[in-house]
Amino acid sequence: MKPAAQVLLAVLAAWAVILLVCGGGGAEAATTCDTTQLTPCAGAIVGNSAPTAACCSRLREQQPCLCTYARDPNLQRYVSSPNGKKTLAACKVPVPSC
Repeated sequence: MKPAAQVLLAVLAAWAVILLVCGGGGAEAATTCDTTQLTPCAGAIVGNSAPTAACCSRLREQQPCLCTYARDPNLQRYVSSPNGKKTLAACKVPVPSC
């Protein structure tokens, strides 16, 4: 696994712990915001590969959480990166306007 993907997975895991401790709110309440659910997208976002069906499914499930992720300084670069936007577009998930 590439070092960048390892860093992304570590950040996603750390964010998941924060979410579990702090809890969610608002639109996220109906969806469990868990960045570890997006690990199937690591190759597409970090490695520039095509998103898998599992990635697109998880992005759709986590769509209510994308603004929360985009506001997090540790995650925003992945959500707003060119590869992040390309992955969202390929999965037909709108880029969040937060």
